[in-house]
Amino acid sequence: GEICAFKIHGQEMPFEAVVLNKTSGEGRLRAKSPIDCELQKEYTFIIQAYDCGSGPGGTNWKKSHKAVVHIQVKDVNEFSPAFKESVYKATVTEGKIYDSILQVEAIDEDCSPQYSQICNYEIVTADVPFAIDRNGNIRNTEKLSYDKQHQYEIMVTAFDCGQKHATEDVLVRVNVKPVCKPGWQDWNKRIEYRPGSGSIPLFPSIHLETCDGPVSSIHTTIELQTNYIGKGCDRETYSEKSLQKLCGASSGAIDLLPSPSTTTNWTAGLLMDSNDIIFKFDGKQGAKIPDGIVPKNLTDQFTITLWMKHGPSPGLRAEKETILCNSDKTEMNRHHYALYVHNCRLVFLLRKDFDQADTFRPAEFHWKLDQICDKEWHYYVVNVEFPVVTLYMDGTTYEPYLVTNDWPIHPSHIAMQLTVGACWQGGEVTKPRFAQYFHGSLASLTIRPGKIESQKVISCLQACKEGLDINSLESLGQGIKYHFNPSQSVLVMEGDDIENINQALRKVSYINSRQFPTAGIRHLKVSSKVQCFGEDVCISIPDIDAYVMVFQANEPKITITGMDHFARPAAQFESERGVILLPDIRIVSTVTKMEHPVDLREHDRANKQVVVEEMLHNLDFCDVLVIGAELDPEQECLELDHGELQGKHLDATNSTAGYSIYGVDSMFSYEQVLRQLRYRNWATSATSDRKFRVKCSELNGRYTSNEFNLEVNILHSSNSNFMDHVNHMIVQPQLLQSVQHPEGSVSAVHNSVVPSVATIVIVICVSILVFVITLGVYRIRTAHQHSSAEREGAKENEMDWDDSALTITVNPMEKYEKPHQIEEESEEEDIDDEEEDTTSAESDDSEEEEEEEEEVIVQKGDKQNATRQEQLEWDDSTLPY
Repeated sequence: GEICAFKIHGQEMPFEAVVLNKTSGEGRLRAKSPIDCELQKEYTFIIQAYDCGSGPGGTNWKKSHKAVVHIQVKDVNEFSPAFKESVYKATVTEGKIYDSILQVEAIDEDCSPQYSQICNYEIVTADVPFAIDRNGNIRNTEKLSYDKQHQYEIMVTAFDCGQKHATEDVLVRVNVKPVCKPGWQDWNKRIEYRPGSGSIPLFPSIHLETCDGPVSSIHTTIELQTNYIGKGCDRETYSEKSLQKLCGASSGAIDLLPSPSTTTNWTAGLLMDSNDIIFKFDGKQGAKIPDGIVPKNLTDQFTITLWMKHGPSPGLRAEKETILCNSDKTEMNRHHYALYVHNCRLVFLLRKDFDQADTFRPAEFHWKLDQICDKEWHYYVVNVEFPVVTLYMDGTTYEPYLVTNDWPIHPSHIAMQLTVGACWQGGEVTKPRFAQYFHGSLASLTIRPGKIESQKVISCLQACKEGLDINSLESLGQGIKYHFNPSQSVLVMEGDDIENINQALRKVSYINSRQFPTAGIRHLKVSSKVQCFGEDVCISIPDIDAYVMVFQANEPKITITGMDHFARPAAQFESERGVILLPDIRIVSTVTKMEHPVDLREHDRANKQVVVEEMLHNLDFCDVLVIGAELDPEQECLELDHGELQGKHLDATNSTAGYSIYGVDSMFSYEQVLRQLRYRNWATSATSDRKFRVKCSELNGRYTSNEFNLEVNILHSSNSNFMDHVNHMIVQPQLLQSVQHPEGSVSAVHNSVVPSVATIVIVICVSILVFVITLGVYRIRTAHQHSSAEREGAKENEMDWDDSALTITVNPMEKYEKPHQIEEESEEEDIDDEEEDTTSAESDDSEEEEEEEEEVIVQKGDKQNATRQEQLEWDDSTLPY
């Protein structure tokens, strides 16, 4: 009647049933081991109850009916969500709003739906333009910009439905891709150019991005903008005369707008930019050319050249603006020839005289060109070969569009006035005055009577020294067409293949052939047009705006050296060839550079290493000026054989103020010419010395040399001069001690004659003169013949009176050793000092390798000193030199 056991039938169920009360049959079902929902969520098995009637073998038990037991395991939220990927990545294009950029996904290992499902996702990173929904989809909340940020990194977490969040957040990387924009890529806005660099590429890595557009051809224009540099671009800034000589122009050009000077003072009152010799006319100024500068008869062939920058004329009714005008000085108002601008037309007026022609002849020639009023610099050449007049502008030929005829001018006695910047109105007004003023800028205005210029010379005169270039033309692609404008400031390239265009543009370079270019910025503009296959709308290529930065060249220091003081006998100055002034002149140019060593310590940075290098460049003029009173053409002059100028780009002008050599040529050529310049004086009695100054220039005064001063003494043969020279020689040993210094300057001795000391010595010499004559007469007469022979030989050479190496010591008491022992010792000390000074002078002056003989020229004077001069001759055979 009791229940003794419960039995579970099934495969190793982790449960057991135990009897709690046999009488009532109550039992308990329990787990034998821990139950894990994640391993098995539910169990189903059969249970039976057994009574206590079984025998010893347990065979007689009575059992109940079978009961089915179903057990569900209740879940515990023991696991956290985990993401499937360690990092999520996505790429988006800028400027777009996406519904879903990417989806993140997390899982939970719990067994129940409550704890195993992910109910929410959340972005942990603050202030990012992204959002995420409950399904893990990430989207952007605003348009992204590649320029603002290339990449975003955000952290995301997940929550299960039990609100347990992931133990580790996941990283999401969102890359922003720029919108494909057609255009040139990989180029630098600033290109640096150092003088002497030659040709440098402007865009060595450039390429065109077309965004896979169907491009059929590309047309590209590269423009170098230099209109604000000098006269439109970097040109040589030599004077117009020097440039014309350099370009091989025929001689005889007359500069009507030269730099102001004592000889060319008519431009002194004009507004001027001294760097480029540009004259600015504001409508209130004019300049009168002095009579005699330009001949009255220009002949039927002549040339007018000028640089001009001109804008539209102010006011509704434009007046004539005179560039050059030759009109009556008084009484009448006739214009004989003129060049002027009127309503943006260039007009040349030429009225013939009746004695040259008495028929209706061409008189006015008109050209209508846009460039006349574009406010840019242009080079104009008017070639007159009457009755034909041709205009060249920037090297291109233009024929006049209108020619009007007129009668010749009646001859008269009225003088003519040539003017620049305005026209002189001599008649029809109460007081003669300027009229028809010019508004604009002019430079290099010249007129050349009797000759016209060739096309080659005109092109050379206006050529730019900077421009665009193409490196290795032969390597350009087959399908590339290119074209330069005349000044090489604009390059046009066209091709079908994108890669060929890229390669061609990488070869475009900038070049500046000037040794001393104008420093500053040159703007670059690259514009492109693209054609596409059968497309009405094609891609647009933005322009490139870049610039070339040209650095300042190291400034040269031009130094002139040579013998700065010499004396010659008057006879040499009076000879037919005269005396060479600058036989050993040297012109050297150096530049100073600063070196910055890498391993320089902080405290040593102030001691920067200075390097001086010699450089070669041209000069454009050297002036030899007379200091003091101008040369008297009646008795003296400077001379140069013009054969010395042949084969060189040099010319020369001579005046009483000095000698000017000009033209663009090397320093060596200038040295050669200056070494042949001679000074003649055929009336030397009125002159004892002359002083000259030499100064040279490069680039029309932009760089100038030192002022080299030369003093020339004329030695007159007279008694007083003879005694002065003797006194000078006697005093010399004492002076040598006071002027010695480490530099050993030769010039210090030249000016070392002290008249007061010389006077004292003269008194001493007179007192002992009797002994000198008595004891020395035999010895001097013996050497007289030898001295005369040397004097004849020395006349063939040019005798420089350089007393730095000459010392003549006279000891009248040399025969009397005992009474004058003290004087002898002092004389020996002087001789020792003299030898030391001579050695010092020779070692310091490395350029003088040959010793120069010095002699005293003695000529007969008045009767009182005749006997003394005949007896007193100097034996220089034993003198130390």
